[in-house]
Amino acid sequence: QVQLVESGGGLVQAGGSLRLSCRVSAITFRFIDMGWYRQAPGKQRELVASITSIGNTNYTDSVKGRFTISRDNAKNTVYLQMDSLNREDTAVYYCKIVGTPYWGQGTQVTVSS
Repeated sequence: QVQLVESGGGLVQAGGSLRLSCRVSAITFRFIDMGWYRQAPGKQRELVASITSIGNTNYTDSVKGRFTISRDNAKNTVYLQMDSLNREDTAVYYCKIVGTPYWGQGTQVTVSS
């Protein structure tokens, strides 16, 4: 059974950094495209960043220059490095296998001022 397990969320002050990890099991990781999404209270879930199987990346405008998505195929893991965090980044962050119904359980990121 395909599983996505996220880690790395938490509470951080504005201007700080966090790195999220998402480990994927029971699927050939190197062939899949991955995405990080987030959902803030009262808002729709949005795509934050994505990375293809060959490493091409894409970001939503609000995180460009601050967030970096990467992958380690040997570890079946995708990462989201988040720098210069601000309060608008507060949300539950989810990883997802693009084009499938498989999601992680979500990890809370809270940025305090």
